[in-house]
Amino acid sequence: MEIIEKAPAKINLGLDTLFKRPDGYHELAMIMASVDLSDHVTLSTLPENKIIVETNKAFLPNDKKNHAYQVAEAVREKFGITTGIKITIDKKIPIAAGLGGGSTDAAATVRGLNRLFQLDLSLREMAEIGLVAGSDVPYCVYGKTALVTGFGEIVTPIPDLPPCWVVLVKPPVSVSTPKIFQALQVEKVSHPDIAALEQAIIFRDYPQLIQHLGNSLEEVTCEKYPIVTKVKEKMLRFGADGAMMSGSGPTVFGLCQKYSRAQRVYNALKGFCDEVYLVRTL
Repeated sequence: MEIIEKAPAKINLGLDTLFKRPDGYHELAMIMASVDLSDHVTLSTLPENKIIVETNKAFLPNDKKNHAYQVAEAVREKFGITTGIKITIDKKIPIAAGLGGGSTDAAATVRGLNRLFQLDLSLREMAEIGLVAGSDVPYCVYGKTALVTGFGEIVTPIPDLPPCWVVLVKPPVSVSTPKIFQALQVEKVSHPDIAALEQAIIFRDYPQLIQHLGNSLEEVTCEKYPIVTKVKEKMLRFGADGAMMSGSGPTVFGLCQKYSRAQRVYNALKGFCDEVYLVRTL
């Protein structure tokens, strides 16, 4: 039997770092949404009692460092599964980009294994298992527009975004999320109004949504990688309604209500960076 799961990328419309917790994690408040740029994860059983991960990207780990491997191992241990599992990842989302590529693959793996072995798990139960592979995995299990709090483990779905187009630009640098958080000084960065952003989405108020985009990590990443600032400036100059870095970066997304304007932004940025995508929100 073979199961195929779509694994969409995520963007952070709002990301606020509230304080550093005693356990070393940062308390977060985020609004996240999924976009139609997706990996595909294929799951099947093996006669041998082992986990095999295959990808179309040679530089991706296929051992216990791989997020999908980690959640597959957790599912097998939790439910006493001795059947082997083969995980094939068709990668389309840029790596180390702030788009949750590894996390969404892990989430797709949990969802797929739930179907493959008929485990009858709820989204909340799958999200809890997914935490072994990182704090973005619970959100990616749900895959809908949501308020995400705690260190990423508390996911509260909210209404979908007002319809819009999204231009994604991944500059030619890779960003380490742990290093960005290590450099973060919570008291010295800006803090977006997550509650106002949530209300704008609930009431489908697109101008207010644009007004309240914000990311506490953006200043830290931009200081280390000035090209992120350049991409954001170009997006706004070419007509994006709003632009913001996603996650710890370096990907910048621009929102446009009109397709013609999104196409113009996309075409203009294609000459500046190789990895540029024009997608819809899900």
